[in-house]
Amino acid sequence: MPTADHDSDSTSALRALFAERIAVLDGAMGSVVQGYGLSEDDFRGERFADHPQDLKGNNDLLCLTRPDIVEEIHARYFAAGADIVETNTFSATTIGQADYALESAVTDINTAAVACARRAATAAEAATPGRRCFVAGAMGPLNRTLSMSPDVNRPDYRAVTWDQVVTAYTEQVRALVAAGVDAILVETIFDTLNAKAALFALETVFEETGTRLPVMISVTITDASGRTLSGQTIAAFYHSIRHARPFSVGINCALGAKEMRPYLEELAGLAECAVTCYPNAGLPNAFGGYDETPEHMAHDLGGFANAGLVNLVGGCCGSTPDHIAAIAKAVKTLPARAIPQRSNALRLSGLEPLVVA
Repeated sequence: MPTADHDSDSTSALRALFAERIAVLDGAMGSVVQGYGLSEDDFRGERFADHPQDLKGNNDLLCLTRPDIVEEIHARYFAAGADIVETNTFSATTIGQADYALESAVTDINTAAVACARRAATAAEAATPGRRCFVAGAMGPLNRTLSMSPDVNRPDYRAVTWDQVVTAYTEQVRALVAAGVDAILVETIFDTLNAKAALFALETVFEETGTRLPVMISVTITDASGRTLSGQTIAAFYHSIRHARPFSVGINCALGAKEMRPYLEELAGLAECAVTCYPNAGLPNAFGGYDETPEHMAHDLGGFANAGLVNLVGGCCGSTPDHIAAIAKAVKTLPARAIPQRSNALRLSGLEPLVVA
């Protein structure tokens, strides 16, 4: 069945938001969950009371066992000024849930996650008539990589195959789309081949359902080298996923905002779509925590907006509703980055980019 060639109501509304102003994404889920001091029993609930493995730390599972907390966190982000919240599904694939022997619960987790976010969105819209709140289905990078061997003595070895990754992502996408997300966010990408498997899964499901959703893509730069973990520069990465015609492309996670700026500037000069940025609340401290205050984070992201670099801002690891409130205030009156027309130049990439004009 061919994909629809017209926008749904939610897609049209999302496009209108991005055309009108800088959109605001939510912040971290995991660090906020930690503040609730949940026990093993909270993660197990009644359904998994007799599960043979420990489940504490499997935050995605809370969509089934403590949906009240997940919904509350989404509601706190909407109250802080977020336009879009991500579903609590960062690890909700069969590959991710294999660590907990919960592969069979993947579809239920994704379905419940969308329901949690949608309830919070509906409540936020009801509290402010005329407001539109969106739910993006979050797809994380997996804990296995297609591009690199986990064994230094066997460089040819891979812990997972392309077909396995595609199958895992396809199950997740089917559940997210069926449950009614407004967009899909493929995020925290450290291996472009994993991301390509996710994009392949998306196209498969879009063709199956006859409906196309906006696809948002966000990569992570692992250190000051300006490259992904699998070795690509930001330009090479963009060339690698440009064929998917993403709704947006951006950078999130690993670096704090200050360290992220040069790579964001490069991407903003390349991307023929919206550009997104949701950094960590600074670099991790010696205890693995994040020390960047809401004011400092808002200052840095406000600077990105002033420079015309972004169409959406938000927060990643360590960020909280307070961070998002400060960020939303900082960009409220600033214009969004102008999106250039699509170029017909041939763009190729390996670890480095190549443009044939």
